[in-house]
Amino acid sequence: MDREFGARLMEAALSKGAAGAEVYIRRSRNLTVEVKDQDVDTLESSLSEGYCIRVIRDRRLGFSYSTDPAEWASVVEAAVEASRYTEPDENLCLPGRAEVAPVAIHDPLIAGITETKAREYALAMEKAAMDEDRRVTKIRKASGSFTASDTRIMNSEGVDSFYTSTGCSAQVMAIAEEGEEGQMGWDYEGSRFLAEVSFERVGKTASRRAADLLGARKISPSKGFVLLDNSVVTEFLGILSSALSSESVQKKKSMLAGKTGELVMSPRIHITDSGRLAGKLGSRPVDDEGVPTTEKRLVEAGLLKGFLYNSYTARKEGRLSTGNAVRGGFTSLPSVGPSNLFIEPVSPEHGADRDKLLKTMGRGLLVTETMGMHTANPITGEFSVGASGLWVEGGEIQHPVKEAVISGNILDLFTHVALIGDDLRFYGGIGAPSLLIEGIDISG
Repeated sequence: MDREFGARLMEAALSKGAAGAEVYIRRSRNLTVEVKDQDVDTLESSLSEGYCIRVIRDRRLGFSYSTDPAEWASVVEAAVEASRYTEPDENLCLPGRAEVAPVAIHDPLIAGITETKAREYALAMEKAAMDEDRRVTKIRKASGSFTASDTRIMNSEGVDSFYTSTGCSAQVMAIAEEGEEGQMGWDYEGSRFLAEVSFERVGKTASRRAADLLGARKISPSKGFVLLDNSVVTEFLGILSSALSSESVQKKKSMLAGKTGELVMSPRIHITDSGRLAGKLGSRPVDDEGVPTTEKRLVEAGLLKGFLYNSYTARKEGRLSTGNAVRGGFTSLPSVGPSNLFIEPVSPEHGADRDKLLKTMGRGLLVTETMGMHTANPITGEFSVGASGLWVEGGEIQHPVKEAVISGNILDLFTHVALIGDDLRFYGGIGAPSLLIEGIDISG
């Protein structure tokens, strides 16, 4: 990515009166293949490239972007002009230069993948799903995605970072049928390294999940143990992640506001955010402002230790950025978000396998899928979601369950953790093990 191009934009902005300027440039190449009935249904190859400039002038913010390098002069002019009409803000700032350590996020196998090879991976996933169980009759949306990106971030305070990254993902929805009944099962894997994604495993897992739900029945209302599959825990953690953002706290939209230093969940768990995990999709050497990424413990043995910050929210509180500035792309300003946010047990050796989780549970619902998680309130933490899964009696799976509802408060849910699984798994940038929760309301 052209350093001279970025420098030209910054110099032009400073010459027009800006006190500070930042340039963000991103180029992404994406290949997505979707297959159906062992044939390619959709194959899309795209190249996305663009840049933006953020300026601070008279303590006012200006911003503009484009996909055309030839428009650079008018883009700079538009950003400077926009700063004339925004409100002054003493907290506007750009980060300074800092030492940046590399992190393993690039795989030449993904960067150089051909359409033929991508098609083979997606077809293998669909075949594995169909072969896993005779009751799986249809595959919906079997797709593989492969991305390679280049990112450069420069600013007038000395930041000059460039990195290349890759990513691939596999996902599939399988449909199992028996008699008049049909059930669906889904699975997903993603990584910055091709070798860490097994397309066949994704297909088989989705198939088993669908077949396991055949014969599902309703259950009577109860209150007791619920074993949340790791995929379900990541959904709840995804809702909680907004409460861990300093932006949400400062806007008084966080259920954790004012609770730093308090016991907010089970002392059995930590919640960590790290941009330094090799191969994980949320990892990178710097955030979207060029601040080096870090690993930080947000919840330690149930105690709330702190929040995620970018440069702006950190300055509002007299803190340092945690390296958690995120953008939706070159068309947007940086906000605050997690990199790789995950739950881990306080004592790693205390992770329990599935059999121990079931035996400890005794009686209750193993939730493998939820419906309506988007209705959970990220500010209060209240939720009531549909659930499918498996009913457990005497520590043994008895039958599949349909149309159940689990409800409560997300903080209460994480407070009542009785046991933690040894199956930590990431779904995108959110990771979690299975969690055994007690005292949850279950209705049929």
